[in-house]
Amino acid sequence: MKRLASLVSIFLLVVAAAEAAPVIFVVRHAEKATTAGNDPDLSVAGQKRAEALARILKDSQISAVLVTEFKRTQKTAAPTARAAHVTPTVVPANDVPGLIGKLRALNGNALVVGHGNTIPELVKALGVATPISIPDDDYTEILVVSLGDVPQLLRLHYPF
Repeated sequence: MKRLASLVSIFLLVVAAAEAAPVIFVVRHAEKATTAGNDPDLSVAGQKRAEALARILKDSQISAVLVTEFKRTQKTAAPTARAAHVTPTVVPANDVPGLIGKLRALNGNALVVGHGNTIPELVKALGVATPISIPDDDYTEILVVSLGDVPQLLRLHYPF
């Protein structure tokens, strides 16, 4: 995990020095509980993953956290938002254009916690040409998007 944090820090330094462009960290919500319904809480593994994400991003100068209306995104983001002293902004899960508008208006780095079925559209709308897909059982990816003149994507994985 220290190597992953070091890689993210190095990437941020390179990005900051090269273009001073905002960096968007995009993750899928952490593992959800197996309870019925459309809005489950995080499982114990999901809670641990959310805490791990906060530790990984602690030095990333997060100035905004964006989540959807679902508890699993809000609870995944909560430890990072607390550590960064920011209040998460809720954007409807199906409002990718609205989310893009909020991200383009930022002057700093942001964490976006979304869903496996909307993240590929989000990354494409941010200008990343490389298509991505997230398997249903994959909760490990951190997509790091630098919003320079030509957006750049770095894909990382965070086991806990």
